[in-house]
Amino acid sequence: MTAPPAAVTSMLLRFQATNARSFLDPVELSLQATVMAEPGVPHLLPWRDVTKHPVRVLPAAGIFGANASGKTNLLRVMDDMRRLVLTSFKSTHRNRINRRPFRLDPEAENRPSKYGIDLILNGIRHEYSFSVDDNHVIEESARRYTHGKAATIFHRSDMTVELGEGNRAKGRAVREILRPTSLFLSAAAAADHPDLAPLYEWFESNLLLAEASSRSSRWLYTTHMLSQDETRHRVLNMLHAADLGITSAKTEKMPPELAERVQKVIAALNDTEGEEPFSVELQDDSLSRIVLSHEGVHESVEFDASEESLGTLVWLGLIGPVLDALANGAVLLADELESSLHPSLVTQLVRMFQSPTSNPNGAQLIFNSHEASLLGNSVDERVLGRDQVWFTEKLHDGRTRLYPLTDLTPRAAEAISKRYLAGRYGAVPIISPEEFSALAECVASGGAR
Repeated sequence: MTAPPAAVTSMLLRFQATNARSFLDPVELSLQATVMAEPGVPHLLPWRDVTKHPVRVLPAAGIFGANASGKTNLLRVMDDMRRLVLTSFKSTHRNRINRRPFRLDPEAENRPSKYGIDLILNGIRHEYSFSVDDNHVIEESARRYTHGKAATIFHRSDMTVELGEGNRAKGRAVREILRPTSLFLSAAAAADHPDLAPLYEWFESNLLLAEASSRSSRWLYTTHMLSQDETRHRVLNMLHAADLGITSAKTEKMPPELAERVQKVIAALNDTEGEEPFSVELQDDSLSRIVLSHEGVHESVEFDASEESLGTLVWLGLIGPVLDALANGAVLLADELESSLHPSLVTQLVRMFQSPTSNPNGAQLIFNSHEASLLGNSVDERVLGRDQVWFTEKLHDGRTRLYPLTDLTPRAAEAISKRYLAGRYGAVPIISPEEFSALAECVASGGAR
């Protein structure tokens, strides 16, 4: 296996959560490669300041399952952790933590919600976790592995904070401004704590969620990239590669009155407690609209983005975040990746992250999908390795269970797509043909039974 360029020094290894959205029980998503990893796919990252035993990290993971089984919730829980880190200290509602516990069990609202990540950051392994209820941070800790052993940066229990050996004066300054509802990591960023700044900055540029509700802000981001000389050609290449019939693209300034309305909407979104729009620095050239050109009978014809198909608009909304993640080695979360996109296009998008050629910086894509073709029925067809496939299953009481395909020990040559659709791995809806037949009879008779 060929190691990636030495520039790859930061990747996500593991995410954990408990009592968050539909996950009542502890859930863990691992991006560490296993013996089932496809050759050449894992990135090799050194850690502990040594290179003899690098960590093998996967660039992509796909979550599959029935509708309403919790696939989207997993991505949203990851986004929730990011939001809490970035907003808890500057929150205007200082007496309450905007978390989302499991709601189908009344007792869960009285239990803490827990979040944790394990990552290689600038060549050093970091672990960070916290637990919160509605009113305060219960516990929080961060540690890093240097010179072969774990070193505590801080450990917090309620308002009692134990500091590690480094930058203790700065840690004491953070302790002075800490509130029960704010995370120590968030307060540390405000105080410019040098040991915690890289971790906070990682949250600023990672775990970005691309879902339908953020599509308009992602269009703005793609528009911004189109207006920049250094990124314009990359956006155009993505448009051409998708075979959407688009020959060129440009941006046009919005009318002043419309630009003012957009600015007011984005300002209102930024002021909404606990909700953060997709990260994009709004500048004058962002207040533009995208104009796409199609080849006509005699000359190119321009179309406003609003005249394009939903598939084209979905692709437009993905281009900016995907290119940004690949350029910066970031973790991108994509909800319903195949929505309105052809399976071949989805396949190529995933392969962009899988290939060290197109992904030399160790970017990671975590997505959910119903597109079974990504699983393949042979080794040659397989887009995702066996250790990159996860399933969600909704239990009888509404809880979501997440489990990896590797738990089911699939054979190397197994027809995974076929077996998944046949329900051999679970994670498929239990559909009753009899109920649908009865429903059809009811509809045909005008509702009378």
